[in-house]
Formats: sequence, C-alpha cells, structure tokens
Amino acid sequence: MRLDARDLDILRALARDGRMTNADLAAAVGLSASPCWERVRKLQEAGVIEGIHARIALRKIGPHVSVFVTVELTDHTAAAFRAFEAAMARYDQVTGCWALGGGYDYLLHIVARDIEGYQALLDDMLEAGIGLARYFTYVVTKTVKNSAVPPFAALLDI
Repeated sequence: MRLDARDLDILRALARDGRMTNADLAAAVGLSASPCWERVRKLQEAGVIEGIHARIALRKIGPHVSVFVTVELTDHTAAAFRAFEAAMARYDQVTGCWALGGGYDYLLHIVARDIEGYQALLDDMLEAGIGLARYFTYVVTKTVKNSAVPPFAALLDI
C-alpha cells in the first residue's frame, strides 16, 4: 500500500491516541468523517494498522519490575528456534520477544512482580528444556522514552 501525507497524519494521530473518535480524527487530519473512516478502513485491511491498544500504567496497578534479557540458545537449528519461539508464546510475563542478528539469539522483555518472580520465571525456563543456554539480565531502573509513534519522516525520507 502506498501511503500519502494524509495517511501518515492519520497514523500519527492514532498512534498518539487510539481512542479518538472518527470525528475528532477527521478534524485533526483535515478530512470530513466519511473519507477519514474510509482511509482508516483501508489502512486496517492492508495490515498497516494491526490494532488499537491501551497503554497501561503498571505503576498505578502495583509493584513490578521490567527486565530485558538477551538469550543464547544451545542449538542453532531451525527446529530449535521454532521450539524456543513457541515456548515464549506460552509465557504471559514475556511481553516482547525479538530474534536478533549478531551475538545473541533473542531479546526478551519480561514484566514480573519483583526480582524474585523474574528469577522464578527464568528458573522455570531453564528447567523446561526450551534450549536456553545463557542469558543476561538488564533491569530497567527508569523509563526515559517509550514512544508509540513511529519515526515516519526518518523511515520514509519525508
């Protein structure tokens, strides 16, 4: 799908506030409601908009720790990667998992109640036989930036 400036305005606005009404979105991007809705529908059908989600302030819900973990697998076969990825889908506390090129195989984002809960999860992963050879833990001490708005200008040379 080829995106124009109006499409990008719609995407920026929805990334900032996915709860906008269609009327507010249309006003924000300078369209009337019907053409705006049609563009949103086309962006959804093309898979450009994958979903609209709420950003939850976990600190308001209760204590938690956010941890990034780099992972190396014991085996580097396609079957081992598939098995590890399938296992990650079963752990609710793993909120993000990315396959990496370079020194590590995966980067995980894990949210746990506390460090003990995080370590219990890792111990479970080690005992589950999912191919985890080594891991390195990076505890988040402060969120400096966590933007939901992609850098469209840099990605599209606009």
